[in-house]
Amino acid sequence: MRITQGTFSYLPDLTDEEITAQVAYALGRGWPCSIEFTDDPHPRNSYWEMWGLPMFDLTDPAGVLLEVNECRKAYPAHYVRLNAYDASYGRQTTALSFIVQRPAEEPGFRLDREETSDRRVRFRVHPYALDRPQGDRYR
Repeated sequence: MRITQGTFSYLPDLTDEEITAQVAYALGRGWPCSIEFTDDPHPRNSYWEMWGLPMFDLTDPAGVLLEVNECRKAYPAHYVRLNAYDASYGRQTTALSFIVQRPAEEPGFRLDREETSDRRVRFRVHPYALDRPQGDRYR
């Protein structure tokens, strides 16, 4: 199952040249970039681990791609996401976010059904990756 989070989630994985073009687009609009990674891509897990600090002073897309590649090397079996921030609204707003690396195998999710009082039915999304210990979720 392919995780569909971010701007280009329904497209095939972007090449490094396509990632560089998107970074150039973001930097051209004054949007600083940051890189995040996780081994728990649950749809409600919006707080991934940050790779370094946001690159507020970087103006060259090659520098961002260098950091993306360093994160990929350090975490080859994790999801890696690139974010671009727009502060023009007076607050830090995510203007662009997309996954730049995925694990080779994405096990997917299951839907757990629970019946509660008064015939209410609750559903919960459970990622199969959480059945394994943290750090060993993707091989």
